[in-house]
Amino acid sequence: MNFTLLITVLLTAITLVVAAYIIAKLIGPRSYAKVKGEPYESGIPTRGSSWLPVHVGFYLFAILFLMFDVETVFLYPWAVVVKEFGTMALLSIGFFLVVLVLGLAYAWRKGDLEWK
Repeated sequence: MNFTLLITVLLTAITLVVAAYIIAKLIGPRSYAKVKGEPYESGIPTRGSSWLPVHVGFYLFAILFLMFDVETVFLYPWAVVVKEFGTMALLSIGFFLVVLVLGLAYAWRKGDLEWK
């Protein structure tokens, strides 16, 4: 098997990343002011810790978004080739959708879709 194309693509990618990094370091603006070390450059000193707890609702929302985003990513290739595979493709995507709907029903019943 010929890996010339793969090696060429990898070397090109590495070269472009390194070149972009070097160019950014050479021509990018630099500021060594003390204010740059502050968490926010608003000029207002922070009180207390900058590490604040995040509401668990954000994590649940992100997980549910990823679940349905992945569903969409899997549905597109299936829709492209559904005619070629026939009944088996229809059954497999049906099972996939049933599992996702059951997951949504579980999250809904548990109250995870409500912002508290």
